[in-house]
Amino acid sequence: MNLLMIGGDRSILQGKRSAFWYTLQEFASHWDRIDVLCPRADHPCCEPISLQCYQPVGGNVYFHPSPWPLWRQPQWILQRGKELSRTSGFSVMTAHEYPPFYNGIGAWRLSKATGVPYVMEIHHVVGYPHAASPFEFIGRIVSQAFLGLDSRPAAAVRTVNSSTAALLASWGVDTKKIGVVPSFYLDREAITSVGEQPIKFDVACCGRLVPNKRFDVVIDAVGSLPGISLAIIGDGPDRSRLEQLARDRKIADGVTFLGWLPDQPAVLKAMKSANIFVMNSSSEGGPRVLLEAMALGCPVISTRVGIGADVIRDGVNGVFTSGHRIDLAAQIGRLLADRELRLELGAEATKILIQFDRKKLIADYAAFVQSFAH
Repeated sequence: MNLLMIGGDRSILQGKRSAFWYTLQEFASHWDRIDVLCPRADHPCCEPISLQCYQPVGGNVYFHPSPWPLWRQPQWILQRGKELSRTSGFSVMTAHEYPPFYNGIGAWRLSKATGVPYVMEIHHVVGYPHAASPFEFIGRIVSQAFLGLDSRPAAAVRTVNSSTAALLASWGVDTKKIGVVPSFYLDREAITSVGEQPIKFDVACCGRLVPNKRFDVVIDAVGSLPGISLAIIGDGPDRSRLEQLARDRKIADGVTFLGWLPDQPAVLKAMKSANIFVMNSSSEGGPRVLLEAMALGCPVISTRVGIGADVIRDGVNGVFTSGHRIDLAAQIGRLLADRELRLELGAEATKILIQFDRKKLIADYAAFVQSFAH
């Protein structure tokens, strides 16, 4: 059975072992062939590119980056998708949808032209529950107005947490089409192989450096606590602003920007090397790193967004924060002062590994998509 995936992730083409890379590593075993349509990437070739050319995942996954600007993405999806459909005979498609909705529009046009059904995937709604920028606020308003209509031609709508599913239903998406199929896969072997790590930091956080992650609030909270060290794992457009903020708060010596680390084991070891892991996002679908930190036995502090709202029991396997500087600083200070509580939270958090076992959940994901094949 062959699958066409329509999305915006170009990280693999940039040589990064991202979450998408680790998903495909297992997901590819459930398909004869997977083709991925994505926006243009920093690569000289726009012909089909085997994933094996980038990382040894498997030779049955091919990327097709667009040679055109982003605003022409629906046209690229239709054109290349029709060409691939004639040669590969796709049974089903997936379309990762988010503003400005070019993936969903392209998938609809391609499905209409070829008769191949598609599953719309909405991992999170931008700007929900809290917008971190004017762009996110506009994105949320437009999503509310458009997603009900946008989802009608889709065979199904996949969400990854219950709060997103409920929100979409309230916005007019057909509840009979909505399926909650988590995408937060935990690799038991990778996590259990980390072992104990020497503690280098008081606090760690991880993710792309963009406004909704609210790393600026984390820096402010840490800056209000004397002598606290912070590790920020990841990179992104906000990095220079965040580095300047640390200098402005006169805590630059205590804030370490680790950037993109080479692979998953390196990220896991970095998270494990801190006393506390913080996820302070204003909107999320996941993130997976929160579950990875919990599986590692890290005591976590999280906002009530994304998967955190589904899995954290406040004071039992983690601690919730409002996400504001004063409350976040108070929660960090409380956990750093209470080693016994940190150990209790961390021990209980490790049970998450059973719930989000990678092989089982990816098999469930493949079965969900395949159930809509023609």
